[in-house]
Amino acid sequence: MHQALVRNTRLLALRGVAAIAFGVIALAWPNLTFVALLALFGALAFVEGAFTLGAGLNLVVERQTSWVPYVIGGLAGIAIGAVTFLWPGFTALTLVYLIAFWAIITGVFELVAALELAGELQGDWILGLTGILTVAFGILVALYPRSGALSIIWIIGLYAILAGITRLMLAYRLNSTKHKVESAFQPSRGQS
Repeated sequence: MHQALVRNTRLLALRGVAAIAFGVIALAWPNLTFVALLALFGALAFVEGAFTLGAGLNLVVERQTSWVPYVIGGLAGIAIGAVTFLWPGFTALTLVYLIAFWAIITGVFELVAALELAGELQGDWILGLTGILTVAFGILVALYPRSGALSIIWIIGLYAILAGITRLMLAYRLNSTKHKVESAFQPSRGQS
């Protein structure tokens, strides 16, 4: 399982970069209309869902048993992104609840994945931290959906940046673990 997750490092890093980019856009241009921001969030959910689904399918190909949270989380992200674009007639409030639902589901699956990785690699706690941040974000948005467009934009932007940073940190740790494992199995130069 560890080797399959290490191979997914690029997908995890891309998720982190996409989240940070979204967060910076949300914070730099808070005057974007709320609907435009929600559409942008729909795109983020779709892209992250696609990357997560890709990671899950990689685990299926590797015949790992931990593919379920990745595939379901990825499909949830793709579904939320698709709903945002296919039915723009939803009210902004409905879209806010969809965002909250997506965040809670994604966070729960990140927590499940972190528990399955417990002790298998250094820094597995980072994935758990990302899951906790994601669930907390979803609950916060669900509890205060009408707190004003600007405050929702700030919450979404800050969450995206924090989640992106934690994903990049985990990708870095996975990548350095991969290099340590590879160097341990390479014969030294002085040996035949």
